[in-house]
Amino acid sequence: MSKKSILIVDDSLTVRQQVSVTLKSAGYQTVEACDGQQGVDALRGHAEIAMVLCDLRMPCMNGLEFLDTIRGDAAGPPVPVVMLTTDGSPDLIARAKRAGAKGWIVKPFQTELLLAAVRRIAGEPG
Repeated sequence: MSKKSILIVDDSLTVRQQVSVTLKSAGYQTVEACDGQQGVDALRGHAEIAMVLCDLRMPCMNGLEFLDTIRGDAAGPPVPVVMLTTDGSPDLIARAKRAGAKGWIVKPFQTELLLAAVRRIAGEPG
């Protein structure tokens, strides 16, 4: 059985690295993308992705545009997305949930909370 992969979509290299190290230490594999468009491309190229952690504010394609794009993509079943962002605005949270986000984590994140959300949504690593 292959390990579960989590896609990390964030324009901050530091955040991608922090999240990746956290997930890998818990047994997950990671795929990284620096904006929403690269995230869409990664989803289309990696059928093993079990979940996405996505920033909101990014160049080229932001997190809400990313959600809209993947929800409209007929390439396969929707992958659960949790927004991982510095913005905790109730209006943005509501918009993201309407667009299909399964959760919202505010940065800086607590490792235990991030891992708990990933385990709840993606399941235990393979």
